[in-house]
Amino acid sequence: MSAGSDAVRVRGLTVRYGEVLALDDVDLDVAPGRVCGLLGVNGSGKSSLFKALIGTLRPDRGEIVLLGRDPAAARRAGAVSYVPQADAVDWAFPVGVTDVVTMGRYGRMGPMRRPKQADRTAVAGAIERVGLTDLAGRQIGALSGGQRKRAFLARAIAQDASLLLLDEPFSGVDKGSEATIVALLHAMRDEGRTVLVSTHDLAAVPDLCDEAVLLARRVIAHGTPEHVLTPDVLAGAFGAPPTRGRAA
Repeated sequence: MSAGSDAVRVRGLTVRYGEVLALDDVDLDVAPGRVCGLLGVNGSGKSSLFKALIGTLRPDRGEIVLLGRDPAAARRAGAVSYVPQADAVDWAFPVGVTDVVTMGRYGRMGPMRRPKQADRTAVAGAIERVGLTDLAGRQIGALSGGQRKRAFLARAIAQDASLLLLDEPFSGVDKGSEATIVALLHAMRDEGRTVLVSTHDLAAVPDLCDEAVLLARRVIAHGTPEHVLTPDVLAGAFGAPPTRGRAA
């Protein structure tokens, strides 16, 4: 693939945990400059797909290309940033907001990881952009759920990644932080970045996403939210249309 091709290209991706089939022959293309929602019930393979994309889970078979590169090369270049689910983070670890955001600059600092003025400027700008300047020195575990998600999004902004992978960024988030995150994702899309975001809130998808993927170990549907969020399509993944537009 060339650098101008899809931001995410997946072919025949199959993942197993022992005898459990998590992903079954998944094909997926996401173009640059799009917000793509990843939808499905718990156990549908959303987190497994993210882990395969970032290289923490080795697929049984299949091909992954990110931003026209081998995934490992894209990650080494700092082109991919991952915001995990809240339960995947040790919130007791003694680091502050600035420390977390500075981690996004590590790939640019060299082996000693000593920030230069450009790094400090990028970190401060990212923290300001997510509205956490007044909390820059606070320990990450002392923040609210929404503030924590904004801190990790600031890390991605400081990293200047072209592809953002966000696993359930709105879980446990207050409405104010949710609105801030949505606005930031749209702004980053408008800057030409690509966002793949998993969410259970189907009602929010039309306003959040340019396109949506419905996953149930395989891709059930991929298209505009209006195409994917129909009763017949949703029944293929949920078994029945979810009440009031929300997943079970």
